[in-house]
Amino acid sequence: PHCTPSEHHFYQQMIGILRWMIELGRLDISTEVSLMSRYLAQPRVGHMIQVMHIFSYLKSNECMDLTYDATKLNINENTVLPHETAAYKATNMKKLYPDSIDYLPPNAPTPLGASIQINAFVDSDLAGEQTTRRSQTGILIYCNMAPIIWFSKRQNTVEASTFGAEFVALRTLIEMLIGLRYKLRMFGIPIDGPCNIFCDNEAVTKSSMNPDTTLKKKHISIAFHQAREAVAAGIALIFYETSRTNHADLFTKVMNHIDKKRLMGYICGKSPRS
Repeated sequence: PHCTPSEHHFYQQMIGILRWMIELGRLDISTEVSLMSRYLAQPRVGHMIQVMHIFSYLKSNECMDLTYDATKLNINENTVLPHETAAYKATNMKKLYPDSIDYLPPNAPTPLGASIQINAFVDSDLAGEQTTRRSQTGILIYCNMAPIIWFSKRQNTVEASTFGAEFVALRTLIEMLIGLRYKLRMFGIPIDGPCNIFCDNEAVTKSSMNPDTTLKKKHISIAFHQAREAVAAGIALIFYETSRTNHADLFTKVMNHIDKKRLMGYICGKSPRS
């Protein structure tokens, strides 16, 4: 049954409270709140019960710390030959996209102080929503090892494969990184090289970093070329990360308590990244 007008108003209030809690640092409920926010216009009693379950989870997990670590991430690519490194692949990608440029503000102040390394995790499920079969995009961005931006939202298009859904999520992340780099430069903060992007889809990683790959699915050509052009412009480098240690996996699917706690351990700095 549908909620009564008073229950409807109460449901909207509860979703508003949960959204503010996410903004204040409760990353662990981002996916669930994103799912329940889709029913703000006409919630049912079952949706109200699920929102109460979220508050019950928060009551039993009251404390959560975010570690703002200033150290930089040391990336070990485990490569044998020089042409296997990400920097070498980015150089070759520049030959394919010679007109690609980084977005530099013309009136930015002179950079001062220690440089900032930007690291980002991206993930997407496939057709997670049962009504429209749209996928969920999950993004987590770090400055050095401090989480500053978290994002969980349903995609605007229906994708027929994981490859397409992951590329749509990657395009969203690159647009966010371009804006973040521009903002940091306007603050006068020096940026340490390209952003390091970690994706758990090996096909997407290889397609984005290897100039020899071709695109067979034309409907994702914009996301495909935008990712490769960002690599060529020195905006981002894309690395493969297993699903088990991909921090953005927390923002794409509903997890059990054990998996949620394990990923939050990586984000909160309580256990080392593999």
